[in-house]
Amino acid sequence: MSSSPTAVLFDLDGVLLDSRRAVRQAVLGVAGAVLGKPFDEGELPADLDHLRHDELLAHLGVVDQEIAFGTPWEVALGVAMRNASPFPGAVEVLRDLAAAGTEIGVVTMQPRSRVAWMIPQEISSYFSVVVGWGDAEPKPSGAGILLALDRLGVPPGRACFVGDSPSDIAAASAAGVPSIGAAWGYTGPALESSGPTVLVHALTHVPDAARRLLGPA
Repeated sequence: MSSSPTAVLFDLDGVLLDSRRAVRQAVLGVAGAVLGKPFDEGELPADLDHLRHDELLAHLGVVDQEIAFGTPWEVALGVAMRNASPFPGAVEVLRDLAAAGTEIGVVTMQPRSRVAWMIPQEISSYFSVVVGWGDAEPKPSGAGILLALDRLGVPPGRACFVGDSPSDIAAASAAGVPSIGAAWGYTGPALESSGPTVLVHALTHVPDAARRLLGPA
């Protein structure tokens, strides 16, 4: 008798996609255009990688939500994301998981519509499901993970979630799935204090960690 299907779900930014510099450039560009003066990265808060882009814009003085979530932001981010790229090994990891029969999905704070045009096709082509901002209650709720698994037809006990933030680890726990902490991401090795099921230090270690947690697909 064959085993039930397995799934590995990923956060996007800081896990599969190195978008840190692109988001910073977009924030600085929008703030500079709106407020009519240049900004540099030194004016951003120290914990910028753990803040939403609208919080970073507000820190610089841009509080208009139509700017923060409308066309000005989308255009600036679209231009800046040309400089974003998958983390080393991302394509190989996704190919390895897919070849083993593992379902692959993404649960992200990015709107799902943005993933379609912003994420390099070399990695997005492996996603069987994408749950984004507005599809479910955001992390640290486990609702997005459970929605993705429901769409894949995979039970929580046969899935794991790879994330790089404390809210990712909390969301996995809330959904009842084991978590793989991404120490290469924006939180770094300090993510261990959030209690991931397992902490790995390189994206290329994810397939082995998933096999240890879930067994064969």
